[in-house]
Amino acid sequence: MTSLAEENYLKAIYKLHEKTGTIVSTSALADSLSVSAASITDFVKKIALKKLITYEKSKGVKLTEKGRQIAINIIRKHRLWEVWLVTKLDFKWDEVHEIAEQLEHVVSDELIEQLDRHLGYPKADPHGDLIPDAKGQFAKSNSKPLINCTVGYKGKLIGVAEHSNSFLQYLTKSNLKLGDEIAVVAIEDYDCSFEVTINNKEKKLLSKEVVKNLLVAEI
Repeated sequence: MTSLAEENYLKAIYKLHEKTGTIVSTSALADSLSVSAASITDFVKKIALKKLITYEKSKGVKLTEKGRQIAINIIRKHRLWEVWLVTKLDFKWDEVHEIAEQLEHVVSDELIEQLDRHLGYPKADPHGDLIPDAKGQFAKSNSKPLINCTVGYKGKLIGVAEHSNSFLQYLTKSNLKLGDEIAVVAIEDYDCSFEVTINNKEKKLLSKEVVKNLLVAEI
């Protein structure tokens, strides 16, 4: 059985690899977990002995298949709990991450399968992140950052790449939510800000920082 700390390390390695597509450096892992580089090195060596990761001093760390499956299972539980907190307990999408961080370490597989069934087998969490199924398989995503779109593009907001409370609260204040239809009207060359219409009605000017974190899919 893996410890809570080991699960947190495995999840962090998985997410960093998912973002970069490369082997994860110990310095990047230290930044992600807010711990010292020395502590990271000591701990990854211990996890490597359990065959959950491979570690090379000059390169970094990589999940083994066993470690990857554990990480995906933690992510599955986290995202299912976020769905439950939002849909059943009326939490806002910027309030659920820390609570789900605690709930994701529940051991009972039976509980998680019952939770999945109770929620109607959701494919994505409240932030649009895909939820792996019981076999660790993710549905295929056709999303892309809005910043990669051109004038005339029309799509639906299906996720966000930034999960910080401040960003989610900004979107709420701006009345932007998952499911909204977004059409790109103009792009400012100087600062890459986007003029868009929301649901064929309201016009908005969105900064480069915002549009790079909005994930859309073509309608």
